[in-house]
Order: sequence, then structure tokens, then C-alpha cells
Amino acid sequence: MRKLLFGLIILLAYTATAQEKKYAVYGVAFYNLENLFDTKRDSIINDEEYTAEGASAWDENKYKNKLSNMAYVLNQLGGKYLPLGPAVIGVSEVENEGVLKDLVNTGDFAQKGYSYVHYDSPDYRGIDVALLYNPKIFTVESSTAIPLHFADNPTFRTRDQLLVNGTIAGEKVHVIVAHWPSRRGGTQSTYRERAAALGKHIIDSLYSADPTAKVFYMGDLNDDPADISVSTVIGAKANQADVKQGGMFNPFYNILASGVGSLAYNGSWNLFDQIMVSNNLVGTDRSNLKFWKAEVFNKDFLINQDGQFKGYPKRTFSKGIWLNGYSDHFPTIVYLLKQQ
Repeated sequence: MRKLLFGLIILLAYTATAQEKKYAVYGVAFYNLENLFDTKRDSIINDEEYTAEGASAWDENKYKNKLSNMAYVLNQLGGKYLPLGPAVIGVSEVENEGVLKDLVNTGDFAQKGYSYVHYDSPDYRGIDVALLYNPKIFTVESSTAIPLHFADNPTFRTRDQLLVNGTIAGEKVHVIVAHWPSRRGGTQSTYRERAAALGKHIIDSLYSADPTAKVFYMGDLNDDPADISVSTVIGAKANQADVKQGGMFNPFYNILASGVGSLAYNGSWNLFDQIMVSNNLVGTDRSNLKFWKAEVFNKDFLINQDGQFKGYPKRTFSKGIWLNGYSDHFPTIVYLLKQQ
């Protein structure tokens, strides 16, 4: 009886110790900002629509409202888990460095002290990708913009893929931000598969240099997780157990399968806005950074509550009418844990 009682005490002590483990939570997010343009005409790019004389009658009031709306969303990302916000937030559809500077200095979001990494891309509309980061959490070590070329169509211009190397919680990580070619050429366009091939090349190069590399590949891919570009070219897996050395895990595969998307079209949902993580970020050993969970940030204020597009993301414009909304995409985010 005494031995049994002693064993029970030891078991309870062990359980209490295990329950006392503490974890720090970190976030990595992505958001398509849907045409964050300033009001000035840039003769190098096709931005006429976003001027006072253009189709959107884009003026200073609309621009400031757009900034305020985007900053409000970014300030909410992570909710109760991330009081300082995500470590990094990849963004797409930004016109230039100037709009990023204005964005990080807008509203309550400005108090978090985000900075950014940005390069001008050759996209014909002038829209770029960028990385916002909180320097209290993420330290930038280096960055580069990697162009996507088409030898059989040299006049086609699209977004670069942005690679930023840095550290989170003292661990080296690599963040790739992409915005693949649109579906304007049809859903069977090979352009996105070529963009995926470039992404795969970048990922493989990082693994080749360091087999323990922790990589995030994120962006508006204009394809869903099960499409060939993502599931086959990049080879991202739907389940952690299937991810091999050098591979990628895509938590948004099963989220879309559950009926949740990041944008809607013709009555159906897509999940183009994905964040994939490398094999070194999956598993149960949380003595270092590990994937915890993922979500589509589809809060009520981001959703049309009535009308023809009820349930869809509340965007800036619809059929030429200014709605003073947010974006036609919802943000996405993955959470990481590290034992303290």
C-alpha cells in the first residue's frame, strides 16, 4: 500500500511538472492587400486607375481610408496569442516603398514598430511583394529579390520572389514571399507551375546549404493546395507525417478541404493565400521552434454581412463602386511554439 501511495505521489508530481511547461508563441502571416496604391502617377508602371482621373477616382481620402483599414487588420492578426503581432507578415499588391512606409506608420499598428523589406519588381502594374517584420521578434540578416523569367515569353513581366533570411527566438529562419501569375490566362496556365519551380529551386538551395534549414514559403499563389503547382511541383504535403527531409508541409490543404477559404468566386471558395513550412518546423520536439496550428483570419468585420456577396471578403471596390472595405482576400497565419 505504501509503495502504491509513493508511486502515486511521484506520478502526480511528474504530471504537475509537465503541466507547468511554458511555451512562447510566434506568428508568421500573409495578406494580399488588394491594390495598395498611392495617388501619384508613376509613368514607369500601369497605375492610371489609381489616380484622381482614373477609373477608381483614387484620391487622398480613399488612400488614407485604405491605409487605415489595412493597418487595422494587421494590428488584429494573432489576437490573444501575439500581443506584439506576428514576427513577420508577408504582403502582396503593394505599389512601392512609400505605401509600406505609410502603412507601418498608420493608426494603432504604428505602435508595434514594424519595419519592412521591399524591392521594386518588374510587374507591369507595378505591384510588388514585401515583408513586414517586428524587429523586437525578427532580426533581418539578408534579403534578395529573385526574378521569374520566361524564355519563351520574354515580354511577360511578373512579381519577383522575395527571400529574407533572419532569426526568430534565436533560430535562423528563411522566409520566401511570392505572388504567382494570375489566372487571367486560364486555370491550366503553366506560368504558376513555373513560379512553383522557382520556389522549389529556392527551397532546395536553402536545404542544400543547410539541411537543418527552417523555411517558410508564403504568398498569393493563385492556385489551391491540391493543384499541381503546389502539391506536385513544390511537393507540399497535407499531413505532417508525410513530410520527408527537404520537404514542405502545407497546413492549408486540410483547411480548404473543411470548406474554409481565403477568397470566393462564383459561389465557391479558394485558398490561394498559403503558408508552407519545412520539415524542420514540424514534429513534437518543442525545445526549438515548431509548427503549432494555422488559420484563415476571417473575422466578421472582414466579411460582407448582406447583399449579393454576403459571406465574401469585404473588398475595397466592387463593380467600380468604392466600398471602403479591406481586401478581396482574407489574411492567413501559422503559429509556432517554443518551450521556455
